[in-house]
Amino acid sequence: MLRSHRRLASGLVSAAVLALGLSACGGDGGSGSDGTVTLTVDTFSTFGYEELFKQYEADHPGIKIKHRNVVQLDEYLPRLEQWIAAGSGAGDVVAIEEGILTKFMAHPDKFENLLDYGAGSLKGNFLDWKWKQALSSDGKYLVGLGTDIGGLAMCYRTDLFKKAGLPTDRDEVGKLWPTWDEYIATGKKYAEKAKGSKFVDGSVNLYNTILAQAASQSVGYTFFDTSGKLVAGSNPAVKSAWDTTLKIQQAGLSAGLKSFEPSWGSGFKQAKFATVACPSWMLGVIKENAGADASGKWDVAAIPGGSGSRGGSFLAVPKQSKHAKQAAELAKYLTSVNSQIAAFKARNNLPSSPQALDDPAVTSFKNEYFSDAPVGQIYAKGAKALKPLYLGADSNPVGQRFEDALLALEQGRLSPDAAWKKALDDAEREAR
Repeated sequence: MLRSHRRLASGLVSAAVLALGLSACGGDGGSGSDGTVTLTVDTFSTFGYEELFKQYEADHPGIKIKHRNVVQLDEYLPRLEQWIAAGSGAGDVVAIEEGILTKFMAHPDKFENLLDYGAGSLKGNFLDWKWKQALSSDGKYLVGLGTDIGGLAMCYRTDLFKKAGLPTDRDEVGKLWPTWDEYIATGKKYAEKAKGSKFVDGSVNLYNTILAQAASQSVGYTFFDTSGKLVAGSNPAVKSAWDTTLKIQQAGLSAGLKSFEPSWGSGFKQAKFATVACPSWMLGVIKENAGADASGKWDVAAIPGGSGSRGGSFLAVPKQSKHAKQAAELAKYLTSVNSQIAAFKARNNLPSSPQALDDPAVTSFKNEYFSDAPVGQIYAKGAKALKPLYLGADSNPVGQRFEDALLALEQGRLSPDAAWKKALDDAEREAR
């Protein structure tokens, strides 16, 4: 996935403070005087594991789970890289966002081979491409087990649509925008009547979504091709996503908010925007940010441009773990079919297990907060046909440069041509 694709949680506490706290305490899960083993699990954002942790501890009296969560992915990733490189500090089980998986796959010896712990028998529990993403080219080393994938939809506020004279029924809303150009046209209609709010939250989330969609439907990669070469300037998916986002900016439809920043979070509470590009994991983020007062005011419709995939992660066991066997068992449990179903029901993280995707608990699931939207049907439909998106080892920092340029453009600090040139120049520097 691209940078910031994954479920960056809200709550909007200081990620820097959290990260510093984690750095100080380290990841040395140990054994208590009574023989109890403490397993430290490092995650970012919202994985939906809270109840699963409790259940696992109840079923395994000798195990205690210490959950360390960093809100921002941008704070989590560099610290994880630092811990893995240093050989200390990481948890016994760590979440690896797909945008950085490629970098870790180049050094599989930093992680336990989960095939040594019986994970090979679980292959059928995962979509084939998801399984292969964390498997070495010779098929002999499995770095991680898949958690979720990121189907796409569009979330919208029904109360704001009603005020603007637009339909509110999710099927009718989806018909408004089969293409991104029609989405823009709808936004212009909204802007004519909307007071005090914009049509879309901001450029960053929208650009990342359009890019993921365009790339997955065409070449299958974004800023780097499958040989690892930087192709940001030549990949048509990168430029077309940029141009579409620019049209939205120039139409005055964007609230100009950067995803997962405090102002973005408060924008939900203050109803500052009417639509949010919505991978499945975004549902939990919206709910946390918008709060209880907005329950029933949000709904979910089809996304312009058709299907696509944005997001997904894995669980791995670093070699530095002092309890590798127990950690591997916990990773297998958290990524099991039943656990993926539970995580979906808790946070709407779309399973990477075909069995879970077909399970009635997923397909029939409706989200009460989102006006009882049948999110199981919306996201699970076509999920098996989603294609993996190749991301180079430096996709996250390169993606950050594109986001920075878009924000500078949106804030009037750069012209369109200057912003595009800056994005490409900064990407070249990051990739050296």
